[in-house]
Amino acid sequence: MLGLVIFAIIALIAVIIVQLSKVSELAASIKGEEEARIQGNNRTAFWMVIFMIAFLVFCVVSALYYKDSMLGYGPHESASEHGLDLDSLFDVTLIFTGIVFILTQIVLFWFSYKYREQKGRKAVFFPHNAMLEYIWTGIPAVVMVYLVVQGLFVWNETMSDVEPGEDYIEIEATGYQFAWDIRYPGADGKLGTKNFRLINPANNPLGQDWSDRKNIDDFIPAEIVLPVNKKVRVAINSKDVLHNFYLPHFRVKMDAVPGLPTYFIFTPIKTTEEYREGLKDYPEWQLPADETEPDGPQRWEAFDYELACAELCGSGHYSMRKVVKIVSEAEYEEWLSKQTSYYMSNVRNTDIDPFKGELLGLEIANRKDALVSQFNEAMGADELGSIINLEHVFFDTGSANLREISKYELQNVADLMKNNASVQFELGGHTDSQGDDSANQVLSDNRANAVMNYLSNLGVSSARMKAKGYGETSPIESNDSAEGRQANRRTELKITSK
Repeated sequence: MLGLVIFAIIALIAVIIVQLSKVSELAASIKGEEEARIQGNNRTAFWMVIFMIAFLVFCVVSALYYKDSMLGYGPHESASEHGLDLDSLFDVTLIFTGIVFILTQIVLFWFSYKYREQKGRKAVFFPHNAMLEYIWTGIPAVVMVYLVVQGLFVWNETMSDVEPGEDYIEIEATGYQFAWDIRYPGADGKLGTKNFRLINPANNPLGQDWSDRKNIDDFIPAEIVLPVNKKVRVAINSKDVLHNFYLPHFRVKMDAVPGLPTYFIFTPIKTTEEYREGLKDYPEWQLPADETEPDGPQRWEAFDYELACAELCGSGHYSMRKVVKIVSEAEYEEWLSKQTSYYMSNVRNTDIDPFKGELLGLEIANRKDALVSQFNEAMGADELGSIINLEHVFFDTGSANLREISKYELQNVADLMKNNASVQFELGGHTDSQGDDSANQVLSDNRANAVMNYLSNLGVSSARMKAKGYGETSPIESNDSAEGRQANRRTELKITSK
C-alpha cells in the first residue's frame, strides 16, 4: 500500500513538472505573439499612410482629369443664366467640403499611424477640452450658415416665377412612358386648358379642351426649339408615372409628377452653334462622332443639347431623350412660321370639333395674309395681267347670291384696293361645264357683277373695276371630277393697271 502511495506521489510530481514546462512554453509563445502583433500593427499603420497618400492623389488627379467631361467645367460651363449662379455655389461648396475631406482623411490615417500600439505607452484620457469643442463646433457652424444663406439666395432666384407683364415664352412638357410631348402656344402666346378625362391617343393625346379657343393655335412639334437670351417657363407634368425633366447643360432638373403640375424657369445664353464652337477647342471632342465613319462629322459638330428623364421610369426609360435646339431670335421666328397647330391638322371640322362650320379668327387672319402675299407678288410682277384667285368667295348653288362667309375675303380685297388707289382690276366669274353653256355664261356674268357691287358698297370706286363672266370657257382643272369642277367654279381678280 505504501508503495502505491509513493508511486502516486511520484506520478503527481511528474505531471506537475510537465504542466510547469508547458506553462513556460506557453508564456514564451505568448511573448512572441505580442512581438508579432506589434510588428503587424506597425506595418498596417505604415501602409495606411501610403494608402492615404495614394488615395488623395487619385482623388485630385481624377477630379482634374474628368472636370471637363463630368464636373461642368471647361467646355461644359452652364448654358443658362441661372446655371452660372448654381455653378458658383457648387464651387464654393466644393472648396469647403474639399478642405474638410482632405484634412479629415489626413488626420484619420495619420492618427492610425501615430497612435499605433507601442510598448510602454498608454492612452491618455481627458474628459473635456473646451477649445477643441469651440473649434469643431464653431467653424462648421459658420461655414454652414454661409452656405445655407448663399444657397437660399440662389434658390429664391432660380425658383422664382415670372412677374406679371414680364416678357417670356411658356411651353409645356408632358412626360409619359416613354417620351415627352412638348406643347407650344400659338400666336396668342397662351396655352389652352387641359382635362385628363379628354385624353384620347388617336386625336387628343394631351387631353386638350377644344372648346377653349386658346387651344386652337397650340402646336406639338417633334423637337424643342428656343430663342437665345429669352426667358422660358416650362410647365411640367406627367400622364402616368414619375418622370424628371432634365436639361443638364442648362442646370434644369424638375420632377414631372402625375396630378401635380410643376414648373421651371430658365434663360438660355448660348446657342447650339456657340456651344459647339466652345467644344471644338478640346482634343477629346475632335474625334469622329461615329467610330464607323472616321471621315464623318467630329464629336463637337454632332453635339446637341438634350432633354432627358432623370427618373428611372420603366424599361424604356433610355428612350426619353429629346433634342433641344437653341437658336437666334430670327431663326426661332422662322421656325415658328412653319408650325401647324394640332387642332387645325387633326381636329378641325371633324366630329369632335366644337367650332365645326364656323370660321375662326385664326383662319380669317391666315386668309388675309395669303391674299396680301398674292397681291404683293402680282404688284411686283413686271407685266400686267397677274391673276389672283379669290379662293374664299362663295355663292349659293346655281345662284349669284353671295354667301355670308365671303364677306371676310371681300373686305380684305376692299382694304387692299383702298390702300392701292391707282390699281385697276377686272373681276372674272367662272363656272364648271355642268348644265347649259349660255346659262353658265349668264351665271358667271351675274356672279362677277355681284362681287363688283359688293366691293362698291365697301367704298371701292366702280370706275376702277370691271366685271366679266367667262362661263365654262377657261377651266383650270378637268371637269370630269367633282374636285375639278369645284376648282373651276371660281372668282378671279386680274390687275389691268398699276
